[in-house]
Amino acid sequence: MITEGVRAGWAANVEVEGRKYRRSRIAEPQEVLHYFSITAVYMDSVEPFRGQYRQHPYGELNLVVPLDPDAKLMGPRGWSGPGWTAPGPGSHHYPEVEGGALLALFYLPAGRISYDIKPPTA
Repeated sequence: MITEGVRAGWAANVEVEGRKYRRSRIAEPQEVLHYFSITAVYMDSVEPFRGQYRQHPYGELNLVVPLDPDAKLMGPRGWSGPGWTAPGPGSHHYPEVEGGALLALFYLPAGRISYDIKPPTA
């Protein structure tokens, strides 16, 4: 269903950094979803690509759906293909993709995410 949503233009339809990095919230936090929001994200890059730095005050669950066989998302335990990642509460990171195109569904407790955090300096 999510791949059809992207094709139909109602999921991951807001460009963040051009056509290769798009997202959109497809469900607001509500009781039926146990107060999680759901954001659809499309990322496409053969070379490692970083999106916007962010923080997850209450954590995050990510369902990774590769569209290309070698596409991977960087998770808390390294590069991850199809399946789930789960950055913990207070985690902060860049979303990263390599190996091609993928979709990810980001489940956010209470819809909480922050983009006003600065990445650590090296």
